[in-house]
Amino acid sequence: MAKITYISGPIVKAELEGESPKLLEVAYVGEDRLIGEIVSVKRSTITVQVYEATEGLKLGEPVALSGEMLKATLGPGLLGSIYDGIERPLVKLGERIGRGASVYPLSKEKRWHFVPLLKKGDEVEEGDIFGYVEEGSIKHFLTVPCNTEGNIEKIREEGEYTIDEEILFLSDGTKLTMVQEWPVRFGRKYRKRLRPDTPLITGQRIIDFLFPIAKGGTASIPGGFGTGKTILQQTLAKWCDADIIVYIGCGERGNEMTEVLEEFPELEDPKTGKKLIERTILIANTSNMPVSAREASIYLGITIAEYFRDMGYHVALMADSTSRWAEAMRELSTRMGELPIEEGFPAYLSSRIAGVYERAGFVETVSGKVGSLSIIGAVSPPGGDFSEPVTRHTRRFTSVFWALDKELANARFYPAINYTQSYSAYGETVRVWWEEIYKEWYELRSWMMKLLQEDDKLQRIVKLLGSEALPEEQKLTVEIANLVKEVFLQQNAFDPVDAYCPPEKQISLAKALKSLYDWWQACLKEAAIPVKTLREQKIVEEIVKLRFLEAIPEDVEEKIESTYKNLIKIYSERER
Repeated sequence: MAKITYISGPIVKAELEGESPKLLEVAYVGEDRLIGEIVSVKRSTITVQVYEATEGLKLGEPVALSGEMLKATLGPGLLGSIYDGIERPLVKLGERIGRGASVYPLSKEKRWHFVPLLKKGDEVEEGDIFGYVEEGSIKHFLTVPCNTEGNIEKIREEGEYTIDEEILFLSDGTKLTMVQEWPVRFGRKYRKRLRPDTPLITGQRIIDFLFPIAKGGTASIPGGFGTGKTILQQTLAKWCDADIIVYIGCGERGNEMTEVLEEFPELEDPKTGKKLIERTILIANTSNMPVSAREASIYLGITIAEYFRDMGYHVALMADSTSRWAEAMRELSTRMGELPIEEGFPAYLSSRIAGVYERAGFVETVSGKVGSLSIIGAVSPPGGDFSEPVTRHTRRFTSVFWALDKELANARFYPAINYTQSYSAYGETVRVWWEEIYKEWYELRSWMMKLLQEDDKLQRIVKLLGSEALPEEQKLTVEIANLVKEVFLQQNAFDPVDAYCPPEKQISLAKALKSLYDWWQACLKEAAIPVKTLREQKIVEEIVKLRFLEAIPEDVEEKIESTYKNLIKIYSERER
């Protein structure tokens, strides 16, 4: 036990009355037993980071030590749930969360159909799968917890059980249920990391084709207010081909999380045909909730995601937004009197960001399965300044950078990803996967990126003098680039067809645009046909409409060739 001697917002100091506790140990503060975590121990004084509002707390009130670290409770019932930053189920807590409220995260009443996969006499060790239950559209595999091994003395027969019933008995007396716990601040074990060579298909052309993220990869989405970070993350959660989605609303406005809560239960999952919420876990820690709980919500989400990764599933974690998480660290650090660095952030900002993103990965699990955890974090730089500390350090530790642009967003261009500032380090690693669909994918992608870069240079002249000041070769580049932006890079998130574009359709669209570019060059070279005339051909209108078709017609490239061959013939005859 300890007595409170100092209160400053979410930071509470207490004088110990016994042995020194462990760092990161959970403590219960005050008469209401507010949940907190010990972040500093100096002689007989402990500093507790409280995850609830501390209004009404008084000096001299007791602080009880639990002897355990902050842990996530893991087991059947997680999917489709919504939690706060310390895994309290918000549905059970009701509209107003009482002080010190403590509710078990999983249902103890629901019975699950358990199917054993091992038998009496089998030897097991940590990570081994001993059975499963059906949860939603997946098999929820049950594994042997960490630091547990031995021979099976008894395993329950197939049947209906609650999560706290003992179903596995080892010869040393150990009894296992369907539930296990894991400290949120430490990554779960795995055998080895594998090369991330399979893309996480999102259905967004600019992402999948130009700036892909691999399964097990890391990505950041920086953008100022109103650039569409939340909409993009929600779109990725809806359409990406991950098995499980963990969506963390970290310090975001309540109305944005309300949209997710209202939409996801109604949306049909394109993978299973069931409701999308059935393979989603939501962690809501909105801007009006205690600041300190934001810090824990990221780690809670990652731990839950790692749990499903260890079953051999591909998990995508969306964190919106890591800037609010960093701001929580800044406030807590200031109240603790720590020496700040740039813009008031603590000196350990970069190491904390690195610690979050390094838990992503494509791995061979302890059980021998292959699973992945992809982390996509939104960053909200004040004023859209990408040089501020959180954006800069996030950029250092992520392999994909989708920079959202205010001008594109204002022009209603979605996704508002700036194709000159964005990049992906996974272009080479996912190349083999894409080339199985189309052998010349890499060359096609390189052509498009080079075209957009050339157009970006020419746009400076166009803004000053207008496009008419350019020679015909450069007009051609600008016009084709405009078509690439309109037909390929831009998507309509509300259109039933254009909201999701499969890889095969992405390649067909890119090939049609490349074919158009090649024929325009031929027309310019062989018959000196003006770009204005080339742009006015009816085939161009047909290409613009292609993205709204379920499937691209196979004869598109033949139509392009026929149109411009005839045009060359007409102009050649005129010259004679």
